[in-house]
Amino acid sequence: SRNTPPSETAVVSITQVHGGDAYNVIPASARLAGTVRTLSMQVMDLIETRMNQIVDGICVAHGASAKIDFRIIFHPVVNDPAASELAASVCDDLVGEENVYRSGKPGTGSEDFSFMSEVVPGCYLNLGNGQDSHPLHNHDYDFDDRALVFGASFFARMVERTLSSEG
Repeated sequence: SRNTPPSETAVVSITQVHGGDAYNVIPASARLAGTVRTLSMQVMDLIETRMNQIVDGICVAHGASAKIDFRIIFHPVVNDPAASELAASVCDDLVGEENVYRSGKPGTGSEDFSFMSEVVPGCYLNLGNGQDSHPLHNHDYDFDDRALVFGASFFARMVERTLSSEG
């Protein structure tokens, strides 16, 4: 947190620690795994650099060795402003402006959509499932099939608007 500006987001989560099988034996090796979430590739690169430096320093201090396998599986998703406004406008028409949440803060979910939006301007958005729904990736989540009608209508209108604006 001390290496990134306060206006940037960087989340490093160690989600797995594996080392040894016995409670009274110091293991010969250990494996840590986790995730890094950022809103820009510059911060992602900084995290990778600092992680390597910190691990190297710890190893030197303790006479150990380490191997870091830092994989950037997904880039941060960056929405195109024009595509976002088009999508919001279509949503306004479908469900009413009062039901469209425009001012959401950036999230750190990881999606392969990031690679597509680096090539073609796009907008990643969430289709609501009702206020009484459990969040996605929750074991109690239950998709409301009624949302399919809205989703299909949304994409059809996006295609119509895009084609009509291109002439």
